[in-house]
This record gives sequence, structure tokens and C-alpha cells, in this order.
Amino acid sequence: MQRLLALATNLFPVWVVLGGVLALVHPPLFTWFNNAMVVVGLAVIMLGMGITLTFQDFKDVLKMPRPIALGFIAQFTIMPFLGWGIGKVLSLPTPLAVGLILVSCCPGGTASNVVAYLARANVALSVLMTMCSTFGAVFMTPLLTEKLAGTLVPVDAWGLFLSTVQVVVLPVVLGLLANRYAPNLVGAVQPIAPLVSVITIALICASIIGQSADAVKASAGPLLLAVFLLHAFGFLFGYLAAKVFGYEKQIARTVSIEVGMQNSGLGVVLATKHFPSEPLTAVPCAISSVFHSVIGSVLAGIWRWRGN
Repeated sequence: MQRLLALATNLFPVWVVLGGVLALVHPPLFTWFNNAMVVVGLAVIMLGMGITLTFQDFKDVLKMPRPIALGFIAQFTIMPFLGWGIGKVLSLPTPLAVGLILVSCCPGGTASNVVAYLARANVALSVLMTMCSTFGAVFMTPLLTEKLAGTLVPVDAWGLFLSTVQVVVLPVVLGLLANRYAPNLVGAVQPIAPLVSVITIALICASIIGQSADAVKASAGPLLLAVFLLHAFGFLFGYLAAKVFGYEKQIARTVSIEVGMQNSGLGVVLATKHFPSEPLTAVPCAISSVFHSVIGSVLAGIWRWRGN
């Protein structure tokens, strides 16, 4: 059973791609997963991340401050400016440009920890980087989105801040406390939690793609190119940043994965809640999950094949 659960979890990119394709072919398969369910779904994902954390993890941050700081700074500089720059260069329609910027300003995604494991990177460092960027996103995501996307549309930075606290910080903290004070319950849930997160993010992405299926088809070329470039360059520049500062390849792989993979689910929730008049804003966030999962998985396969 454990092997089946692990296999189903590691096939994350397959489920996301399959869901996205089916959503384009027949949207009603997934559009029932509506806005309220998307918010709850992301909270479930973040709760699943929270139960994997312990108070010792926070102490461990102090043992590796430099690579964690590098990952944090790279996450909130490389990706946001890539999102803004690519949107400008490709002259994306405003809703799509705003969505690209929004997802680029989100923290690292929890799937990065799975990809780090597959790539034989530093999994502990990956978890700590994801944790730090997730908590940092409470301030950084609203601030950067307001600065970069505010030139295109009005952005409610305070509203983004409150939403990030509600759907990210609270579930993670609840999970952390559960891990500390209800270890038996957490132990029973942990084996299936990663697969639940995988299924939930696949449903979220397929739902958003299904709700905007016609628009996605109409602007498929530039939209897909923009999201691909965002993540491809994110992985590349994350790796190069680590090498510039002299880190060995295991840490460089870890930083690359953390920078290249975003919490696309958070982007979907924030776009849906704060840009309701422009439903296309959520589409780059949903497609982002497909691209960073596929690119990350391919890189993991290459790095694993090449060995340590």
C-alpha cells in the first residue's frame, strides 16, 4: 500500500496534465469544483504541509542560514521580475500578465520537496526553504504583486495580505501544532496526506482551466510560452545563483527547484478572490502548476540518472 501511495504521489505531473487536458475537452468534468472549494482545497494542502513540520525545523533554519537566505532572496527577486519582464516582452493581455506576475510572486510550492527527493537534492534544505518562503509570502507576495502588477490594474495589497494569512499561515500553524500535540492522529494521516494534496491541486488547476477553456484555447500560444519561460528560466537562474555563490551541486539543485516551483494553488486562490471581474487572471496560475511540475520532474530524472 505504501508503494502504491508513493507511486500515485510521484505521478503528480501526470495527474495535473491529464486534468488540464480533460478540462479543455469537457469543462463540466471539473467546473463543479467551485471557488469556495478551491479555497478550502488550498487550506487542506497547506495543512498537509504543516503536519510535516516540527518546532525543530525552525531551529534547523539557524544551522543553514546562508543557503536558506539565498533561496529566499532568489525566490522573491528572480521569479517576480521574470513574471513582469516576460509579460512585457510577449505583450500579454492585461489579465494574463497580472496572473503571470501574481504566480511569480508566490512562495515555493510544496511539490518542490517531492521533486528534491527525486532529484537527489537536499530534501531537508528544500523543506526549510519552502517553509521560510511560505511564511515570508505573507508580506512579500502582496508587496511585490502591488508593485509590479499595480502598474496594470489596481491591486488591494492589504486584502492579499489577509487572504495569504488565512489560506497559508493558519493551516500551516494548525498542522504544526497538531504534529506537536496530536502525534498519533498525525501519524495516521501522514501516509495519505501527500496524495490528498496531489489530487487537490490537480482539481484546483483543472477547475480554473475548465472555467476559462475557450479563452485558454484562444490565447494558448503566448500564454503557454509565457508560463514555460517563467519556470524554465526560474530553474536555470536558481541553479546559477547557487553556483555563483560557490555552493556544490546538491545545494544548487535544491535552490533551482525551490526557485522554479511556485505555490500555484495560492496564486489561483488570490486571483479568484481579488480579481473576480477578470477570471483569466487565475489561468496562468493554474497552467503554472502543470509546467513547473513537468519541468521539475524532467530535471529530477536527468539529475537522478547522472547520479550524485
